[in-house]
Amino acid sequence: MYGGSLAQTLYYASDTLCDYNSVDTRGGYPIRAKDDDGNMLPWQSPFILMVDRGGCTFVQKVRNAQRAGAAGVIIADNSCLCEAERSGKCHSDPGRDCEEREPIMADDGSGSDISIPSFLMFKEDADTVKAEVEANHPVRIEMSWQLPTPDDRVEYVLWATPTDIISQDFLKDFKEAAVALGKRAYFTPEMYIYDGERSGCIGIDGQDDCYNLCTNNGRYCATDPDNDLDRGISGADVVRESLRRMCIWKQYGEDDGVGVPWWDYVNEFMFRCNTEEFFSSKQCVEDAMSHAGVDAGNIDQCMADSGGLEGDSPNNILETQLNDKDASGVVILPAMYVNKVSIRGSLEFPVIFRAICAGYASGTTPSVCATCASCPDQKSCISNGFCGSKKIQESVSTSHMVYAMMGLSVVFFLVSYIQHRRYQSQMQAQVKGIIAEYMPLESDQAQGGTTAVSEEDGEFT
Repeated sequence: MYGGSLAQTLYYASDTLCDYNSVDTRGGYPIRAKDDDGNMLPWQSPFILMVDRGGCTFVQKVRNAQRAGAAGVIIADNSCLCEAERSGKCHSDPGRDCEEREPIMADDGSGSDISIPSFLMFKEDADTVKAEVEANHPVRIEMSWQLPTPDDRVEYVLWATPTDIISQDFLKDFKEAAVALGKRAYFTPEMYIYDGERSGCIGIDGQDDCYNLCTNNGRYCATDPDNDLDRGISGADVVRESLRRMCIWKQYGEDDGVGVPWWDYVNEFMFRCNTEEFFSSKQCVEDAMSHAGVDAGNIDQCMADSGGLEGDSPNNILETQLNDKDASGVVILPAMYVNKVSIRGSLEFPVIFRAICAGYASGTTPSVCATCASCPDQKSCISNGFCGSKKIQESVSTSHMVYAMMGLSVVFFLVSYIQHRRYQSQMQAQVKGIIAEYMPLESDQAQGGTTAVSEEDGEFT
């Protein structure tokens, strides 16, 4: 949850934490007192553990630290940012080159069992902290995961591809939230494509050397989503759809940052065309645009005016995408950024909505966030304008009470009337039975006969 923090004692591990069996909880810094057996006391929980980068993945290090009892992990970088190294503020470890941009701590796909926070610390900062603990000075450090809150409008960016499966649920569900946030949030969809020139897809003769993965003679490429170059959806098809979605955004979303027709088109496309047979079908695409209220002619013109997808010529929209991708440093898809900060965790409605709501300056949070951010069912809350449990409490108003009492009165009246009618019917049946029994007596007396009671069976004879 963005807005939280963790402050605990820091220990610096003396190994890489790549092998859990070799993790020494009695080692590291600062030096502690010894027990009766002469061994240094183990790390005292709760604690934050600092470990050097390298030797294995971030995920493996953090997992082993969690198993060792750490409440949080700080990975100390072993390479400087080139800018810091050039200025003399930082010196990379021997054998390590500087890095042009901050490395991304990414999940390798196996980190679902990790529940503790972890940060990567710049080398120049980590060296200062390590010097303190190695000098046996106690260090207490705070980890906080705050989003920048510059003003009363949040900007959020989604990097994905038209064939990305993970982002589909988010794209289906989040339109209503985007509309509810309105001008208080500005959305930007970004399409991830590859630079064909860097990937070696432009041959010496200027021709496309990457088969059907690229457009513009190998300039702009995408991976084959079905891993079959001879059939199905090609990389060039993905690039074309990426350009189309960027044009739709420019036409219908760039001004207000909401772009309802863009969301509608993406959902119509996923519903109608997201199959091998129809992905590149012009008729299916036009049908999706028609249902979304998008002018197909304007979009085709936008795609052509940007430079098109044929021939050895640049496309200015796709060039912008490549530049934006390099500037953001995104490498794992899908990727969501809120106020230029990468959102760690799954691309789910509650995660992203809460992150957006946490990005407003103090006192500027929109009402939809105040009402729905902490609601168990955020989507229903946004749709209805209230959180379910709150509505139940507020629903017992005077008018509802009056209507309820009137309804109960009608029910009681109907029940009483039915019972009254049933009682009348029973009385009439009893009277008729009595009359039927006495009528034979009157008939016998009229004929001068006698009536007696049999002593044997007690019946009239």
